[in-house]
Amino acid sequence: MASIQVSSVLSRTLCSSSSSNPIKSSFHVPKLPKSLYIAPKVRPSRKLFEELNGQFTHTIPVKIQENEYYSPKSSPSSSKTKTITQLYAILESVSDRIEMHQNIGEQRDNWNTLLLNSINMITLTASAMAGIAAISGSGEPLLALKLSSALLFSASTGMLIIMNKIQPSQLAEEQRNATRLFKSLKSNIETTIAIGNPTKEYVKDAIANVLALDKAYPLPLLGVMIEKFPQKYEPANWLPTKKSTRSNMISQINETKQKGWRKNGWNEGLETEIKDVLEVMKRKDMEDYERLGNLVLKINKTLAIAGPLLTGIAAVGSTFVGQGSWTSIVPVVAGALATAVNSFEHGGQVGMVAEMYRTCGGFFQMMENSIQENILEEDEEQRENGELFEIKLALKLGRSLSQLRDLARKSAYSREEGTTVDEFASKLF
Repeated sequence: MASIQVSSVLSRTLCSSSSSNPIKSSFHVPKLPKSLYIAPKVRPSRKLFEELNGQFTHTIPVKIQENEYYSPKSSPSSSKTKTITQLYAILESVSDRIEMHQNIGEQRDNWNTLLLNSINMITLTASAMAGIAAISGSGEPLLALKLSSALLFSASTGMLIIMNKIQPSQLAEEQRNATRLFKSLKSNIETTIAIGNPTKEYVKDAIANVLALDKAYPLPLLGVMIEKFPQKYEPANWLPTKKSTRSNMISQINETKQKGWRKNGWNEGLETEIKDVLEVMKRKDMEDYERLGNLVLKINKTLAIAGPLLTGIAAVGSTFVGQGSWTSIVPVVAGALATAVNSFEHGGQVGMVAEMYRTCGGFFQMMENSIQENILEEDEEQRENGELFEIKLALKLGRSLSQLRDLARKSAYSREEGTTVDEFASKLF
Protein backbone atom coordinates (compact mmCIF):
# COMPACT_ATOMS: atom_id res chain seq x y z
CA MET A 1 0.00 0.00 0.00
CA ALA A 2 2.82 2.38 0.90
CA SER A 3 4.63 1.55 -2.40
CA ILE A 4 1.50 2.44 -4.45
CA GLN A 5 1.23 5.81 -2.69
CA VAL A 6 4.92 6.60 -3.35
CA SER A 7 4.67 5.73 -7.09
CA SER A 8 1.57 7.87 -7.56
CA VAL A 9 3.26 10.77 -5.88
CA LEU A 10 6.32 10.42 -8.15
CA SER A 11 4.19 10.30 -11.32
CA ARG A 12 2.34 13.42 -10.31
CA THR A 13 5.60 15.19 -9.67
CA LEU A 14 6.95 14.30 -13.13
CA CYS A 15 3.80 15.44 -14.79
CA SER A 16 3.74 18.72 -12.93
CA SER A 17 7.24 19.56 -14.16
CA SER A 18 5.90 20.07 -17.72
CA SER A 19 3.10 22.41 -16.66
CA SER A 20 3.50 26.01 -15.63
CA ASN A 21 1.38 25.81 -12.52
CA PRO A 22 3.30 24.24 -9.65
CA ILE A 23 1.54 21.55 -7.73
CA LYS A 24 2.26 21.26 -4.00
CA SER A 25 2.42 17.74 -2.72
CA SER A 26 3.49 16.02 0.46
CA PHE A 27 3.71 12.55 1.79
CA HIS A 28 3.55 11.22 5.33
CA VAL A 29 5.85 8.60 6.75
CA PRO A 30 4.13 6.57 9.40
CA LYS A 31 5.59 6.84 12.89
CA LEU A 32 7.41 3.76 14.02
CA PRO A 33 6.47 2.40 17.42
CA LYS A 34 8.95 2.85 20.24
CA SER A 35 10.96 -0.17 21.08
CA LEU A 36 9.96 -1.87 24.25
CA TYR A 37 13.43 -3.34 24.70
CA ILE A 38 15.63 -1.55 27.26
CA ALA A 39 19.29 -2.39 27.49
CA PRO A 40 20.23 -3.50 31.02
CA LYS A 41 22.64 -1.37 33.01
CA VAL A 42 25.93 -3.14 33.32
CA ARG A 43 27.99 -2.42 36.41
CA PRO A 44 31.65 -3.17 36.01
CA SER A 45 32.98 -5.60 38.52
CA ARG A 46 36.01 -4.77 40.59
CA LYS A 47 37.99 -7.65 39.11
CA LEU A 48 37.24 -6.58 35.53
CA PHE A 49 38.09 -2.97 36.38
CA GLU A 50 41.43 -3.93 37.92
CA GLU A 51 42.33 -5.97 34.80
CA LEU A 52 41.49 -3.07 32.48
CA ASN A 53 42.99 -0.42 34.72
CA GLY A 54 46.29 -2.27 34.91
CA GLN A 55 46.90 -1.54 31.23
CA PHE A 56 46.96 2.23 31.85
CA THR A 57 49.52 4.40 33.65
CA HIS A 58 46.96 6.38 35.70
CA THR A 59 44.19 4.87 37.72
CA ILE A 60 40.61 5.71 36.77
CA PRO A 61 37.98 5.84 39.53
CA VAL A 62 34.72 4.22 38.41
CA LYS A 63 31.34 4.81 39.98
CA ILE A 64 30.12 1.58 41.48
CA GLN A 65 27.05 2.74 43.39
CA GLU A 66 25.31 5.99 44.11
CA ASN A 67 27.77 8.42 45.75
CA GLU A 68 30.38 5.67 45.98
CA TYR A 69 33.59 5.45 44.00
CA TYR A 70 36.13 2.70 43.79
CA SER A 71 39.80 3.34 43.20
CA PRO A 72 42.69 0.99 43.94
CA LYS A 73 44.75 3.86 45.30
CA SER A 74 43.60 6.37 47.93
CA SER A 75 43.48 9.94 46.65
CA PRO A 76 45.48 12.64 48.46
CA SER A 77 42.33 14.64 49.12
CA SER A 78 40.88 11.83 51.25
CA SER A 79 43.70 12.03 53.81
CA LYS A 80 43.41 15.83 53.85
CA THR A 81 39.66 15.56 54.43
CA LYS A 82 40.28 13.12 57.27
CA THR A 83 42.78 15.51 58.87
CA ILE A 84 40.37 18.44 58.64
CA THR A 85 37.60 16.29 60.13
CA GLN A 86 39.85 15.44 63.06
CA LEU A 87 40.68 19.12 63.55
CA TYR A 88 36.98 19.97 63.62
CA ALA A 89 36.48 17.30 66.29
CA ILE A 90 39.30 18.84 68.34
CA LEU A 91 37.76 22.26 67.76
CA GLU A 92 34.45 21.08 69.24
CA SER A 93 36.24 19.82 72.35
CA VAL A 94 38.11 23.10 72.71
CA SER A 95 34.87 25.10 72.40
CA ASP A 96 33.29 22.91 75.07
CA ARG A 97 36.23 23.49 77.41
CA ILE A 98 36.01 27.24 76.86
CA GLU A 99 32.36 27.17 77.93
CA MET A 100 33.12 25.01 80.98
CA HIS A 101 35.99 27.20 82.18
CA GLN A 102 33.90 30.35 81.71
CA ASN A 103 30.98 28.96 83.71
CA ILE A 104 33.11 27.50 86.49
CA GLY A 105 35.19 30.69 86.66
CA GLU A 106 32.06 32.76 87.25
CA GLN A 107 30.89 30.27 89.86
CA ARG A 108 34.18 30.41 91.77
CA ASP A 109 34.24 34.18 91.60
CA ASN A 110 30.80 34.10 93.23
CA TRP A 111 32.20 31.76 95.86
CA ASN A 112 34.80 34.31 96.78
CA THR A 113 32.24 37.13 97.16
CA LEU A 114 29.58 35.11 98.97
CA LEU A 115 31.95 33.34 101.35
CA LEU A 116 33.76 36.56 102.22
CA ASN A 117 30.52 38.40 102.97
CA SER A 118 29.14 35.49 104.98
CA ILE A 119 32.30 35.03 107.07
CA ASN A 120 32.59 38.74 107.76
CA MET A 121 28.95 38.96 108.85
CA ILE A 122 29.35 35.92 111.13
CA THR A 123 32.55 37.32 112.64
CA LEU A 124 31.09 40.78 113.23
CA THR A 125 27.92 39.30 114.75
CA ALA A 126 29.96 37.13 117.10
CA SER A 127 32.07 40.16 118.10
CA ALA A 128 28.92 42.17 118.82
CA MET A 129 27.53 39.37 120.97
CA ALA A 130 30.79 39.17 122.91
CA GLY A 131 30.65 42.94 123.52
CA ILE A 132 27.04 42.79 124.66
CA ALA A 133 27.83 39.88 126.98
CA ALA A 134 30.63 41.93 128.57
CA ILE A 135 28.23 44.66 129.67
CA SER A 136 25.28 42.41 130.56
CA GLY A 137 24.67 40.93 133.97
CA SER A 138 25.13 37.37 135.06
CA GLY A 139 22.74 34.53 134.59
CA GLU A 140 21.19 32.83 131.62
CA PRO A 141 21.38 35.84 129.22
CA LEU A 142 25.15 36.02 129.71
CA LEU A 143 25.51 32.30 129.13
CA ALA A 144 23.40 32.45 125.97
CA LEU A 145 25.44 35.32 124.54
CA LYS A 146 28.75 33.65 125.37
CA LEU A 147 27.66 30.32 123.86
CA SER A 148 26.28 31.98 120.69
CA SER A 149 29.44 34.04 120.26
CA ALA A 150 31.70 31.00 120.70
CA LEU A 151 29.66 28.96 118.18
CA LEU A 152 29.72 31.75 115.60
CA PHE A 153 33.46 32.27 115.99
CA SER A 154 34.00 28.51 115.64
CA ALA A 155 31.89 28.40 112.48
CA SER A 156 33.81 31.36 111.09
CA THR A 157 37.11 29.60 111.83
CA GLY A 158 36.06 26.43 110.02
CA MET A 159 34.77 28.30 106.98
CA LEU A 160 37.94 30.38 106.84
CA ILE A 161 40.16 27.30 106.89
CA ILE A 162 38.29 25.86 103.92
CA MET A 163 38.24 29.17 102.06
CA ASN A 164 41.94 29.80 102.61
CA LYS A 165 42.73 26.28 101.50
CA ILE A 166 40.99 26.49 98.11
CA GLN A 167 41.52 30.26 97.50
CA PRO A 168 38.40 30.98 95.37
CA SER A 169 39.88 34.17 93.88
CA GLN A 170 42.90 32.21 92.68
CA LEU A 171 40.65 29.47 91.29
CA ALA A 172 38.65 32.06 89.34
CA GLU A 173 41.86 33.51 87.90
CA GLU A 174 42.96 30.02 86.84
CA GLN A 175 39.74 29.54 84.90
CA ARG A 176 40.07 32.96 83.27
CA ASN A 177 43.60 32.12 82.13
CA ALA A 178 42.49 28.70 80.89
CA THR A 179 39.65 30.32 78.93
CA ARG A 180 42.07 32.76 77.29
CA LEU A 181 44.56 30.01 76.37
CA PHE A 182 41.85 27.72 74.98
CA LYS A 183 40.50 30.60 72.90
CA SER A 184 44.00 31.17 71.56
CA LEU A 185 44.28 27.48 70.66
CA LYS A 186 40.85 27.60 69.01
CA SER A 187 41.81 30.56 66.82
CA ASN A 188 45.06 28.79 65.89
CA ILE A 189 43.17 25.69 64.74
CA GLU A 190 40.63 27.79 62.83
CA THR A 191 43.45 29.64 61.06
CA THR A 192 45.10 26.35 60.09
CA ILE A 193 41.83 25.03 58.68
CA ALA A 194 41.22 28.28 56.78
CA ILE A 195 44.68 28.17 55.22
CA GLY A 196 43.91 24.61 54.20
CA ASN A 197 47.24 22.95 54.85
CA PRO A 198 46.83 20.80 57.99
CA THR A 199 49.13 17.87 58.66
CA LYS A 200 48.96 14.80 60.87
CA GLU A 201 51.71 16.22 63.05
CA TYR A 202 49.64 19.34 63.66
CA VAL A 203 46.69 17.19 64.74
CA LYS A 204 48.93 15.39 67.27
CA ASP A 205 50.28 18.72 68.53
CA ALA A 206 46.76 20.11 68.92
CA ILE A 207 45.68 17.11 71.00
CA ALA A 208 48.84 17.41 73.11
CA ASN A 209 48.13 21.12 73.69
CA VAL A 210 44.58 20.39 74.83
CA LEU A 211 45.74 17.73 77.30
CA ALA A 212 48.56 19.97 78.57
CA LEU A 213 46.09 22.79 79.27
CA ASP A 214 43.78 20.35 81.06
CA LYS A 215 46.68 19.35 83.28
CA ALA A 216 47.88 22.92 83.88
CA TYR A 217 44.40 24.27 84.75
CA PRO A 218 42.33 21.39 86.16
CA LEU A 219 38.62 21.81 86.77
CA PRO A 220 38.16 19.45 89.79
CA LEU A 221 39.11 20.55 93.31
CA LEU A 222 39.87 17.20 94.92
CA GLY A 223 43.07 15.38 94.08
CA VAL A 224 44.30 17.48 91.13
CA MET A 225 43.91 21.03 92.42
CA ILE A 226 46.98 23.21 91.96
CA GLU A 227 48.94 23.71 95.17
CA LYS A 228 47.98 27.13 96.50
CA PHE A 229 50.92 27.51 98.92
CA PRO A 230 54.02 25.94 97.33
CA GLN A 231 57.39 26.18 98.98
CA LYS A 232 58.75 28.29 96.14
CA TYR A 233 57.34 30.35 93.31
CA GLU A 234 57.14 28.38 90.08
CA PRO A 235 55.82 29.74 86.76
CA ALA A 236 52.83 28.05 85.20
CA ASN A 237 53.55 25.48 82.50
CA TRP A 238 50.89 24.69 79.90
CA LEU A 239 53.23 23.40 77.19
CA PRO A 240 53.10 19.72 76.18
CA THR A 241 56.11 17.60 77.01
CA LYS A 242 58.31 16.99 74.00
CA LYS A 243 59.44 13.44 73.29
CA SER A 244 62.88 14.53 72.17
CA THR A 245 64.44 16.80 74.76
CA ARG A 246 67.58 18.80 74.17
CA SER A 247 70.10 19.00 77.00
CA ASN A 248 71.86 22.22 77.91
CA MET A 249 69.67 24.29 75.60
CA ILE A 250 70.73 27.59 77.14
CA SER A 251 74.42 26.87 76.62
CA GLN A 252 73.88 25.53 73.09
CA ILE A 253 71.96 28.60 72.01
CA ASN A 254 75.19 30.60 71.96
CA GLU A 255 76.96 27.91 69.92
CA THR A 256 74.67 27.86 66.89
CA LYS A 257 76.38 28.04 63.54
CA GLN A 258 76.72 31.53 62.18
CA LYS A 259 75.83 31.75 58.53
CA GLY A 260 74.89 34.42 56.05
CA TRP A 261 71.49 34.67 54.47
CA ARG A 262 69.69 31.36 54.69
CA LYS A 263 66.29 29.88 53.95
CA ASN A 264 62.85 30.55 55.39
CA GLY A 265 63.48 34.18 56.37
CA TRP A 266 66.33 33.47 58.81
CA ASN A 267 69.75 35.12 58.83
CA GLU A 268 72.56 35.80 61.24
CA GLY A 269 71.30 39.26 62.20
CA LEU A 270 67.82 38.03 63.06
CA GLU A 271 69.15 35.22 65.24
CA THR A 272 71.41 37.65 67.10
CA GLU A 273 68.51 40.05 67.59
CA ILE A 274 66.26 37.37 69.06
CA LYS A 275 69.04 36.13 71.36
CA ASP A 276 69.52 39.68 72.69
CA VAL A 277 65.78 40.07 73.32
CA LEU A 278 65.73 36.70 75.11
CA GLU A 279 68.59 37.86 77.35
CA VAL A 280 66.58 40.96 78.38
CA MET A 281 63.53 38.79 79.12
CA LYS A 282 65.58 36.50 81.36
CA ARG A 283 67.46 39.24 83.21
CA LYS A 284 64.58 41.68 83.72
CA ASP A 285 61.09 40.28 83.21
CA MET A 286 61.48 36.73 84.45
CA GLU A 287 63.58 37.69 87.48
CA ASP A 288 61.15 40.49 88.41
CA TYR A 289 58.11 38.22 88.24
CA GLU A 290 59.91 35.59 90.27
CA ARG A 291 60.70 38.17 92.96
CA LEU A 292 57.14 39.52 93.03
CA GLY A 293 55.67 36.02 92.93
CA ASN A 294 57.64 34.94 96.00
CA LEU A 295 56.66 38.14 97.82
CA VAL A 296 52.94 37.76 97.13
CA LEU A 297 53.12 34.06 98.00
CA LYS A 298 54.55 34.90 101.44
CA ILE A 299 51.91 37.58 102.05
CA ASN A 300 49.14 35.19 101.08
CA LYS A 301 50.49 32.49 103.41
CA THR A 302 50.67 34.92 106.31
CA LEU A 303 47.14 36.19 105.79
CA ALA A 304 45.77 32.67 105.33
CA ILE A 305 47.20 31.67 108.72
CA ALA A 306 46.32 34.91 110.52
CA GLY A 307 42.59 34.88 109.72
CA PRO A 308 41.63 31.49 111.23
CA LEU A 309 44.08 32.06 114.10
CA LEU A 310 42.35 35.30 115.12
CA THR A 311 38.86 33.83 114.91
CA GLY A 312 40.03 30.81 116.92
CA ILE A 313 41.43 33.09 119.64
CA ALA A 314 38.13 35.00 119.62
CA ALA A 315 36.16 31.75 119.97
CA VAL A 316 38.19 30.70 123.02
CA GLY A 317 38.14 34.20 124.52
CA SER A 318 34.38 34.52 124.19
CA THR A 319 33.90 31.68 126.70
CA PHE A 320 35.69 33.77 129.37
CA VAL A 321 33.67 36.95 128.86
CA GLY A 322 32.49 38.47 132.15
CA GLN A 323 35.41 37.21 134.21
CA GLY A 324 37.51 40.35 133.82
CA SER A 325 38.15 43.36 131.65
CA TRP A 326 40.84 41.70 129.48
CA THR A 327 38.73 38.63 128.83
CA SER A 328 36.02 40.88 127.41
CA ILE A 329 38.37 42.82 125.17
CA VAL A 330 40.13 39.81 123.55
CA PRO A 331 37.20 38.33 121.56
CA VAL A 332 35.98 41.71 120.35
CA VAL A 333 39.40 42.90 119.18
CA ALA A 334 40.33 39.51 117.68
CA GLY A 335 37.05 39.38 115.75
CA ALA A 336 37.55 42.89 114.38
CA LEU A 337 41.13 42.09 113.31
CA ALA A 338 39.99 38.84 111.68
CA THR A 339 37.40 40.75 109.65
CA ALA A 340 40.05 43.21 108.47
CA VAL A 341 42.50 40.42 107.56
CA ASN A 342 39.87 38.45 105.64
CA SER A 343 38.71 41.54 103.76
CA PHE A 344 42.27 42.33 102.72
CA GLU A 345 43.08 38.77 101.70
CA HIS A 346 39.94 37.80 99.82
CA GLY A 347 38.49 41.22 99.05
CA GLY A 348 41.87 42.29 97.69
CA GLN A 349 42.14 38.89 95.97
CA VAL A 350 45.74 38.26 96.96
CA GLY A 351 45.45 34.70 95.67
CA MET A 352 44.39 36.03 92.27
CA VAL A 353 47.48 38.28 92.19
CA ALA A 354 49.70 35.28 93.00
CA GLU A 355 48.13 33.31 90.17
CA MET A 356 48.54 36.25 87.81
CA TYR A 357 52.28 36.39 88.52
CA ARG A 358 52.52 32.62 88.10
CA THR A 359 50.80 32.81 84.70
CA CYS A 360 52.98 35.73 83.57
CA GLY A 361 56.07 33.73 84.49
CA GLY A 362 54.70 30.84 82.47
CA PHE A 363 54.19 33.15 79.50
CA PHE A 364 57.85 34.19 79.50
CA GLN A 365 58.88 30.57 79.96
CA MET A 366 56.83 29.66 76.90
CA MET A 367 58.47 32.47 74.91
CA GLU A 368 61.92 31.25 75.94
CA ASN A 369 61.13 27.67 74.87
CA SER A 370 59.75 28.86 71.53
CA ILE A 371 62.87 30.93 70.80
CA GLN A 372 65.22 28.12 71.77
CA GLU A 373 63.38 25.52 69.68
CA ASN A 374 63.54 27.71 66.57
CA ILE A 375 67.16 28.77 66.95
CA LEU A 376 68.46 25.31 67.83
CA GLU A 377 66.73 23.73 64.83
CA GLU A 378 69.52 23.27 62.27
CA ASP A 379 67.15 22.77 59.34
CA GLU A 380 65.76 26.22 58.54
CA GLU A 381 62.86 24.71 56.62
CA GLN A 382 61.63 23.08 59.82
CA ARG A 383 61.61 26.40 61.66
CA GLU A 384 58.82 28.91 61.69
CA ASN A 385 59.32 31.63 59.11
CA GLY A 386 61.87 34.10 60.51
CA GLU A 387 60.08 37.29 59.52
CA LEU A 388 56.75 35.98 60.81
CA PHE A 389 58.38 34.83 64.05
CA GLU A 390 59.86 38.30 64.58
CA ILE A 391 56.47 39.94 64.09
CA LYS A 392 54.79 37.53 66.54
CA LEU A 393 57.52 38.11 69.13
CA ALA A 394 57.15 41.88 68.85
CA LEU A 395 53.36 41.77 69.19
CA LYS A 396 53.47 39.41 72.17
CA LEU A 397 55.82 41.81 73.93
CA GLY A 398 53.66 44.82 73.03
CA ARG A 399 56.29 46.37 70.76
CA SER A 400 56.68 47.37 67.14
CA LEU A 401 59.44 45.89 64.99
CA SER A 402 61.56 49.03 65.34
CA GLN A 403 61.14 48.98 69.14
CA LEU A 404 62.10 45.31 69.25
CA ARG A 405 65.26 45.96 67.26
CA ASP A 406 66.13 48.96 69.46
CA LEU A 407 65.79 46.72 72.51
CA ALA A 408 68.12 44.16 70.93
CA ARG A 409 70.72 46.87 70.21
CA LYS A 410 70.50 48.12 73.82
CA SER A 411 70.98 44.57 75.07
CA ALA A 412 74.06 44.05 72.88
CA TYR A 413 75.53 47.41 73.95
CA SER A 414 74.91 46.75 77.66
CA ARG A 415 76.55 43.33 77.37
CA GLU A 416 79.66 44.90 75.86
CA GLU A 417 79.76 47.59 78.55
CA GLY A 418 79.04 45.17 81.39
CA THR A 419 75.80 46.93 82.43
CA THR A 420 72.13 45.96 82.45
CA VAL A 421 69.26 47.24 80.32
CA ASP A 422 67.10 49.74 82.19
CA GLU A 423 63.77 48.58 80.68
CA PHE A 424 61.70 45.43 80.52
CA ALA A 425 61.19 43.41 77.39
CA SER A 426 57.40 43.33 77.72
CA LYS A 427 55.26 46.44 77.62
CA LEU A 428 51.98 44.62 78.11
CA PHE A 429 52.35 43.56 81.76
